Amino acid sequence: MKKQKNAWRLLAKALGEKASKCDKEADKVALIRLLMFLSILITNCFIVANAIRHWNDKPEIRLIIDGNYVPSEFGGEINTQKVL
Repeated sequence: MKKQKNAWRLLAKALGEKASKCDKEADKVALIRLLMFLSILITNCFIVANAIRHWNDKPEIRLIIDGNYVPSEFGGEINTQKVL
């Protein structure tokens, strides 16, 4: 029990200065600060995960002319007309 109380006291001090002289009120403020910090941390984790997920997101364009695939690096252009 004492370790848990000591951990809470250290966490509350890490969140900022004591908000009130009353311990109960200061604990409530520390809890609100902790919830705000956790929501910001979780939001940032999702932002970073999304950036990593779409890191090299390049749309792939496949060009097929007369049944042969022509990569766009070789000057292939989209031609929707059928060659006779």
